[in-house]
Amino acid sequence: MSAPNDLHFPFSALEGQAALQQALLLLAVDPQLGGVLVEGPRGTAKSTSARALAELLPSGQFVNLPLGTTEEQLQGALDLEAALQSSAVQFRPGLLAQAHQGILYVDEVNLLPDGLVDLLLDVSASGTNRIERDGVSHQHAARIALIGTMNPEEGQLRPQLLDRFGLFVRLPNVPDVDTRKRIVRARMAFDADPAQFCAQHAEAQTQLRAQIAAARQQLASVVWPDAIFDAVAQLCQQSGAEGVRADLVMLRAARAQAALAGHAKVSLADVQAVAELALAHRRSADAAQPPSPSGQVNDPNDQQAQQQQPQRQPPNQAQASKADAASSSNTNHSQPDSWGGMAAPRHTGIEPVKALRPFIAKKA
Repeated sequence: MSAPNDLHFPFSALEGQAALQQALLLLAVDPQLGGVLVEGPRGTAKSTSARALAELLPSGQFVNLPLGTTEEQLQGALDLEAALQSSAVQFRPGLLAQAHQGILYVDEVNLLPDGLVDLLLDVSASGTNRIERDGVSHQHAARIALIGTMNPEEGQLRPQLLDRFGLFVRLPNVPDVDTRKRIVRARMAFDADPAQFCAQHAEAQTQLRAQIAAARQQLASVVWPDAIFDAVAQLCQQSGAEGVRADLVMLRAARAQAALAGHAKVSLADVQAVAELALAHRRSADAAQPPSPSGQVNDPNDQQAQQQQPQRQPPNQAQASKADAASSSNTNHSQPDSWGGMAAPRHTGIEPVKALRPFIAKKA
């Protein structure tokens, strides 16, 4: 049994995190989505959510990549002298090897050197870490779920790197008093008795682990009907996204969404559910407004667009986090307006995946 100080806040107990929880679960099912970038002010459960997701993955591994990490520390090192003497490659694993089948968490990813971010994104998308030094090479599986966080007040990622993150979640500040109360109550209950709090959520955690495992196993067999390609192309064209990376990410994310629900093929509803996660950071400035909550995607097999549904409210805000507060305590964060210096987030009706609905609604 885990010691109390080894227990982490359960993923299923997070409050007001529909969009972030959904993005993280999609990444858990298909780590090769290219990672999730989370943008938002301090104290919005960025690290708490990432660590909570790690508890649901096969290895349970959570590896933090600190600022100042070198390429060798990240990729690992080759012993060239041993290779020359014995013709055998001796490899000392780095952080990527440690994070295999788990989470690689990068706080303040916008402050890392561009070259290191580029390397992270390459490995995340390919699932393989390749090292080459003076003609000696080695490679190993690195199926990592990459989660990067940033506060835009501290600087932006270059557009080329921003685009390469598969999914993007922008967290606003806590939107209302009721959400704030639920967040604080849950956090205080966990702090008072972590073992009891985790025990209360053990069944839900077990169900989520099983759902992720089943979705991973089913993922490769989930198919995209032809109409889905047309719908995705339509959404990406409307958004003004450059290239086809948005199309590829949206298709993969929709497939992961379908796999989580246990479906054999991707539906328009799956596409609509993941569209904003794939497009929020790729939409051109002069593009049309985001799709309506229903997605308003025309099925090529049906000449009439789907009926527009009523506008939903923006997703509630995050679980307050000790870890977030500690990690940002040495940094000055000014918040000149009620959104922490950010534009108010756009919401296009992202639906929580099947597993999260009871957790999100249980105290509503």
